[in-house]
Amino acid sequence: MQQNWQADFFHGVALEFWRRAVSPEQTRIECDFLEKALAAPPEARLLDVPCGNGRHAAQLARRGYSLTGIDSSPEFIAEARAGGLPIRWIDGDMCDLPWSGEFDGIYCCGNSFGYLDFAGARRFLAAVHGALKPGGRFVMDTGMAAESILPGLGKGRSHRLGDIIVLSENRYHPAESRLDIDYTFIQNGNLDTRPSTSYCFTTGELSRMHAHAGLEVLELKGWYTEEPYQLGSPGLIIISRRPR
Repeated sequence: MQQNWQADFFHGVALEFWRRAVSPEQTRIECDFLEKALAAPPEARLLDVPCGNGRHAAQLARRGYSLTGIDSSPEFIAEARAGGLPIRWIDGDMCDLPWSGEFDGIYCCGNSFGYLDFAGARRFLAAVHGALKPGGRFVMDTGMAAESILPGLGKGRSHRLGDIIVLSENRYHPAESRLDIDYTFIQNGNLDTRPSTSYCFTTGELSRMHAHAGLEVLELKGWYTEEPYQLGSPGLIIISRRPR
């Protein structure tokens, strides 16, 4: 798998499929969860990393919080800026957070954490720790928690949203806990195949990574629910904090 495959993946039809895949109602549900999990004071400074087109940041800004969003997709950052909200948008690497103790809360949604290998994951969590104020919370959608992904992993899937069809073909590499997925986007008779790579960390590995970065794990939740995480849950949300 090529390095930095994300640079060739996140543009055009792939982003359009993602826009269609997430409804405004789902965004509201996720923001309700984030607001409660972050337990941030009114007008708190929050960091959305990576922010995509800013769907979470925009809604949380409307609720009175001060938002910063960072993402490496120029197309999504441009779309976020076009929203006209008083949010600081930054085109940058999610692992390179140039702040020290600035944010009351940080959150990471979507599958992006799963795109990082072990070294990248540890670098990201260290950057989160550095950017949080003491006592600040971090909420992370792990994206590819092993206990969620592996029990039901098949060879391939297909999805259709409007005039876009997406086919996926999976190859799992146990020695590296690495999942390579080739996505083929079909729209208006055009086929566009793009490779991707994700890493499947166990819940225990993720908890130890947080501890190594100096983050105290508070709760493990099922995907945007109040239910405790367990084997086979659709996804894992980790709520942690930087100790005071």
